This record gives sequence, C-alpha cells and structure tokens, in this order.
Amino acid sequence: MDSQCSSSVGSRTTIGGVGNINSTPISARIESYEGGEKKCISDVRRTFCLFVTFDLLFVTLLWIIELNVNGGIQEQLKKEVLAYDYHKSFFDIFLLAVFRFAALILAYAVCKLRHWWAIAITTAITTGFLIVKVVLSKLLSQGAFGYLLPIVSFILAWIETWLLDFKVLPQEAGDEIRYLSVQNALDREPLLHPGPITDGQFYSPPESMAAKVFV
Repeated sequence: MDSQCSSSVGSRTTIGGVGNINSTPISARIESYEGGEKKCISDVRRTFCLFVTFDLLFVTLLWIIELNVNGGIQEQLKKEVLAYDYHKSFFDIFLLAVFRFAALILAYAVCKLRHWWAIAITTAITTGFLIVKVVLSKLLSQGAFGYLLPIVSFILAWIETWLLDFKVLPQEAGDEIRYLSVQNALDREPLLHPGPITDGQFYSPPESMAAKVFV
C-alpha cells in the first residue's frame, strides 16, 4: 500500500509538473518581451548612439592635438576659426563631426527613427565633403594630420552606417516579430485552464480481505 501511495504521489507530481511546463514558458516569454518593449531604447541602439558620441569625441581630440602641435591652441584657433581658410583649416572637419552627432542622436535616440534615410544623408554629406576637401585643399601638405583627420572622419561615418543598417535595424525588427508571434500564441491559448489537481483525484483502492488472509 505504501508503494501505491508513493506511486500516486509521484504521478501527481509529474502531472502537476507537466501543467506547469505547458503554461509557464509562454507567460515568461511574453513578460520578457513586454519588459523589452517598455525600455526607452534597445541595447543595440544604445550601442550605436555611444559609437556616434565616440565619433564626435575622437575627431575633437584629434583636432585639439593638431592645434597644439602646430603652435599652441589659442593661436591656431584664431587661424582656423576666426581666419577660416577652406584650403588649410581643419575646423570644418570638426563641424562635420558635430553635424553627424546632432543629426544621428536626434533621429535615432530622441525620435527613435526606424529607417536608414537619416544615416544615409549624413554619410553622403560627409563623404562628398571630405572628397572635395581632400582634392581641392592643401591639407595633404600639412603633415600627418592632413591625412589622419579626413581618413578617420570618413571611416567612422561608414562604420556608423554599417552598424545601423546591419545591426540595429535588423535586430530590432527581429525582436518585434518575435514579440508579436509570442503575443499571438498567448492569444490563441484557452481562456480557462484546467484547475489544480487535488489529492482526491488520486487514491489507492482499499486493501481486500483476501490479501490479509494470504498475508
């Protein structure tokens, strides 16, 4: 009889576990996706915004180093900003980085845009401006920074394009599709689930008199 009771308890535990397995995963998944939807910004988009900020800071650092190397920051600021010369100044490359930062942060962090047109505009303007400046200006005759600043600005702009087009937008679209599929699966579930299994549904038959005689 003890073995029968233990087997009944084990079967009850197994059936209860099956019920939990059938009901828990979908609810857990829907809660996780709802938590992701409540975030102000996704993780991959936050990484993209951090890289855009790094773009601005790195170009700014290179420009400050260039000012300091060529004779002091104050004197070079007067030459490159107050007496701006398109053919010799690096100030416009710094402004180009500021433009990329402001446009991309506004589009993809503030407005949470889910399209590539903003990054396409900034990358096209950056590429066209840098090509024209390198061809027409005299930056290449001003030492290492004449090569470094245009090349770094060009590469960072295209890395931002690659990050958004191949990482941010596809991953966010995939997360949204999975979220909708889980919601649809949850909606298709029956509204009334079977109640918990009680101890009265599992019992052992009373021990017969014949069994007692033979014992």
